[in-house]
Amino acid sequence: MAERPATGRYAEAGPDGFLCGFVALAGRANVGKSTLMNRLVGAKVSIVSDVPQTTRFPVRGILHRPGLQVIFIDTPGIHKPRYRMNEEMVRLATRVLREVDLVTVLIDASEGFGPGDRFVFELLKSARSRSVLVLNKVDLMSKERLLPLIDEASRTGLFEEIVPLSALSGENCDRLQAVIADRMPPGPPHFPEDILTDLPQRQAISELIREQVFQQTRQEVPHATAVLIEMIEEGENNLTRIHATIVTDRDSQKAILIGEGGRMMKAIGTTARRSLEAYLGSHVHLSLWVKVKKGWRDDTSVLRLIGLPPS
Repeated sequence: MAERPATGRYAEAGPDGFLCGFVALAGRANVGKSTLMNRLVGAKVSIVSDVPQTTRFPVRGILHRPGLQVIFIDTPGIHKPRYRMNEEMVRLATRVLREVDLVTVLIDASEGFGPGDRFVFELLKSARSRSVLVLNKVDLMSKERLLPLIDEASRTGLFEEIVPLSALSGENCDRLQAVIADRMPPGPPHFPEDILTDLPQRQAISELIREQVFQQTRQEVPHATAVLIEMIEEGENNLTRIHATIVTDRDSQKAILIGEGGRMMKAIGTTARRSLEAYLGSHVHLSLWVKVKKGWRDDTSVLRLIGLPPS
């Protein structure tokens, strides 16, 4: 990722002037928040798919630069909730807006402003937080279409800066880094330099398996699934054994997850195992089961297990 010369307070930070702050990445579902956080941090710390509502709980990624640490919080996409799970996702996302030093709001510039984006703007007014706007996915549109969007966003009076970029290609992400760095408050770092996320290992493993459920089944069942980790056991010869259960709502969804002759389950397991081996730095023996639990998205005991403790 390209570096940009520092300006403002970041440039003034000397040995005794460390800057450290929290930045929320917020917006409606599927605007590229997780892709952007991974790009800014320089590592994959949040799972990504083209299915809306992939992120279910706030995930923190840490950017380290000389004299600066930025803790990004990738929030669940703000949407109209249908289940207790979605209510908790939106509650956590909106709460974060009030607790950070800066809110970075993303929209999908290739689609323009929609009702979901305007709803996020209203939440931002209530939060009264400092904010910048990211017009993401500019690689999918002509530059001429950007000017009306920038003008419309400017007229809201909500944003200190408006940054067009592509989180996928990295275009202009260095500019956003500089804009964010200029707005970080003085303070000591919260994390050591070798820490890129504080996501617990068990949760990270669950997320990597769930990512492959999304990738392999696409729109068929992802929202109706959760992954519960039953066992993680480190064995000899650099081998980690993992037992996990994919929970779904209906028997028909279970059939899709297993697939004809077990082919879908094998595909999920194979791709997930590769991701887990890269994450853990060890060989992985992954055992997967599928369980039907009707109404699990309204079951507080399951929500607690997947990182959504009910309010």
